[in-house]
Amino acid sequence: MSLFERFENAFMPNYGVPPVALARGEGTRVWDVDGKEYLDFIAGIAVTSLGHAHPAVVEAVSRQVATLAHTSNLFLHEPEVLLAEKLLGLLDAPARVFFANSGTEANEAAYKLAVKYGKREGRSYFVAAENGFHGRTIGALSLTGKKAIRDQFGPFPVEVRFVPYGDADALKEAVTGDCIALFLEPTQGEAGVVPPPDGYLKAAREICDATGALLVCDEIQSAIGRSGHWFAHQADGVTPDLLTLAKGLGGGLPIGACVGFGPAGTLFDKGDHGSTFGGNPVSCAAALAVLDHLDLDHVRQAATRLRTGLEAVAHPLLKGVRGRGLWLAAVLAEPVAPQVQQAAAAAGFLVNAVQPDAIRIAPPLVVTAGEIDALVAAFPGILAEAAQ
Repeated sequence: MSLFERFENAFMPNYGVPPVALARGEGTRVWDVDGKEYLDFIAGIAVTSLGHAHPAVVEAVSRQVATLAHTSNLFLHEPEVLLAEKLLGLLDAPARVFFANSGTEANEAAYKLAVKYGKREGRSYFVAAENGFHGRTIGALSLTGKKAIRDQFGPFPVEVRFVPYGDADALKEAVTGDCIALFLEPTQGEAGVVPPPDGYLKAAREICDATGALLVCDEIQSAIGRSGHWFAHQADGVTPDLLTLAKGLGGGLPIGACVGFGPAGTLFDKGDHGSTFGGNPVSCAAALAVLDHLDLDHVRQAATRLRTGLEAVAHPLLKGVRGRGLWLAAVLAEPVAPQVQQAAAAAGFLVNAVQPDAIRIAPPLVVTAGEIDALVAAFPGILAEAAQ
C-alpha cells in the first residue's frame, strides 16, 4: 500500500490527499519519497524562513531538546525570555508578548484580549475584511471573511462586520465608537497575496485612533522578513495595538505570538489565558536562531530579482505579479492555478495554487539568485503546459 493510500485510510478527509510526499530537505531543496528533487518555492506556506535543515536551527534545536524540552507555563525558562526580548527590540515600541503554538492560537489570544477590552468599554462588534483569513477555530473563524469556510460553523459568539479590503472609506463608515477592534492583514495571504493601496494601514490607524477601536494586525504570513521588513506594518509607519505572529517565526517549528502594544499589552489579568505548550523551549530556540541568522538585505535583493524576473515572463496566461518581498502571487488570466501547480511540480518546483487564478510564490528567505533564475527560466514552459 502506498503512503498516499495509508494517509487516506488513517486521516480525516478535511485535507484531501496531498499530491507530493516529501522525505527530506536541505536549504531550498526537498526530495520526495521516490527521490525526485524539487526547488521549494512555497516554504511550507511561508514557514521555513532559513530553508530546510539550516545548521543554526539544527544546532539550536538539538542543544535545547537535549537540555530542556518542556516546562509548561508553571515554570520559567530563559529561551522564552530571550525570544520575547528579541521581538520587542525589533518592534522598538513598549509592548508585551504572549506565546502560543500557531497563528490561529495567536489570533485567538488577540480576539480574547479585544473581547475583554470591548466588555470594559461597552463596545459591541468587530470589523474585519472580506476574504481575510485569520484561522479556523471558532474565535478566529468569526473574523475570517470567507463564506465558504465560515458560514456552516455559525452562529458565532460576537458580531463581525465585513468590509471590502483596501477601501478606507468603508472602514471609516464601519468602525464607530461601538467597534471593539479592527482585524486586518497588512497584505491578504489566503485571498491571493493581495497588498492594500498605499496609505490604507495609516488610514486604519487614524480611524481606530479617532473611535477608540483596537487595531489588530494579523502578520501570521507577512512578518519575520517575508515582506522585506521584520514586520510588514513597519513599511507603512504604523504601530498596531495588537500584532499576531507565527509561521516564519519558528523556521519550521510550531510557535505563535500575540504582541500587545502600550495599554493593550496589559489587558490580560492572571488566569485570563494560557497555553501548556506556548513558549516551548525548543520552539523558542529555533525562533531565536531564525532571528539571529535572517538577512533582510538578502531578502530585499532576492525579492527584487524574483519579481523582476517573473514580470518579464511573456505568456498570455500570466496576467501580472503582485505582493511584497519574497511573498508574491503570479496572477493568471484564467482559473487554472491547480494545473500550474501540477505543471510546476512536474518541472521540479513547488508552488501553491492559493486561488483559482493566483499562484503563491514564497520561497525560503535564503533562496539564491541561481534558484530564482531557475524558476523564472522554467516558468514559461510551466504556463504552456498548464494552458494545454
